[in-house]
Amino acid sequence: MKNKGKVLLTTLGLLMFSSISSFAADATQIDSGATSWMLTSTALVLLMIPGLAMFYGGLVRTKNVIGTMMHSFAAMGVIAVLWVVIGYAMSFGTNVMGGWFGWNSDYFMLKGIDTSIVNGIPEYVFAMFQGKFAIITPALIAGAFAERVNFRGYLVFIAAWSILVYFPLCHWVWASDGFLFNMGARGAIDFAGGTVVHIASGVSGLVIALYIGVRRGYPQRVMHPSNVVMTLMGAGLLWVGWFGFNAGSSLASGLATAQALTATQAAAAAGALTWMIIELMHNKKATAVGFASGILAGLVAVTPAAGVVQPAGALALGVIAAIICYCAIIMKGKLGYDDSLDAFGVHGIGGIIGSLVLVFFIRSSWMGEAASAAGGSWTIWDQLGVQASAVGIAIAYSAIMTLVLVFIIGKTIGFRATEEEEMRGIDSSFHGEKGYGMLNPS
Repeated sequence: MKNKGKVLLTTLGLLMFSSISSFAADATQIDSGATSWMLTSTALVLLMIPGLAMFYGGLVRTKNVIGTMMHSFAAMGVIAVLWVVIGYAMSFGTNVMGGWFGWNSDYFMLKGIDTSIVNGIPEYVFAMFQGKFAIITPALIAGAFAERVNFRGYLVFIAAWSILVYFPLCHWVWASDGFLFNMGARGAIDFAGGTVVHIASGVSGLVIALYIGVRRGYPQRVMHPSNVVMTLMGAGLLWVGWFGFNAGSSLASGLATAQALTATQAAAAAGALTWMIIELMHNKKATAVGFASGILAGLVAVTPAAGVVQPAGALALGVIAAIICYCAIIMKGKLGYDDSLDAFGVHGIGGIIGSLVLVFFIRSSWMGEAASAAGGSWTIWDQLGVQASAVGIAIAYSAIMTLVLVFIIGKTIGFRATEEEEMRGIDSSFHGEKGYGMLNPS
């Protein structure tokens, strides 16, 4: 009986050990730490979209609050569906049509990644993380033509723009066989969306603002923000969400994540402080809207650079971006175009600054790896050439395609609101609602 007991215990022990070993082997396929952080980052980036809605919504007049916020929220529906159906396939599939965009039938409707794990992370998580970038980018554009766009035309535009502009740009910059990803020694640096998100949205917004013209009454009539408190809270949510936006782009939970997070914090704070100091020197008053704009200028500028600069470089980028973006907004008034909420002045200009100026603050270790990859020397001027090429391509492609799209939509469905719709307010005209209850919408 003793022998039988020993045999039984031994057998049970072996079975338990086998089960534990099998479980451990399965678990090693997924890096739980990285996956947890990427799940958190995905949620943080989604939080940025309501944050953007609040930021923009507080800056427009009372009669346009709901319509302006709906531009952000509608993207959460339209682009999220589009991303699942074809967006991920076009962005991260293999080259087709000479590399204009990608395609992978397994990515269509995400049908082929149900059990796929990439770099220790379920591919579903990576796909959903990237999908949030696709959502917020067209929502950013809306700031340039706020208060004067037909909602149906806007819905068609963001869908078409995502297919023809965002998905191809995303493929060029971030897909492993994208031509900008492979340009030069180590590709064009865009850690989290300087070209793909901010330059593309900012330039597209400028093109539309120039094409459809100014708001009726601008600039003679002062157009006061409806709720600066809401704008400030929106900026705060964007700052928090940006940690997922930038640090999540490391696709890991380690040193690179910490570096990107620190750079993000440093640049945002430097941008906000610099903008506040400029206003105190220029106007003798520091405004809440200015502080919020400084936050965004710093965040935008560090977005392409967060993975390759140290805190000192991030601080410098925040300062430089705040100064130049402030000047760009001043020039808007002198030039007379109506970028309503400064989509180009902050996102377009900030993205260009970050994408180019990052080379002067890049880590020496990164440059060493680039030189090794190049089989010899690789200087900051070589990398600057690559960055300038990527910036130029993003500007030209976004501008041309946006102009074509808005022209076609304007001639068919209609893009700009009519005079009557605009004067009544887009809340009432397109949504049949008021943002502030009993308040007079005018």
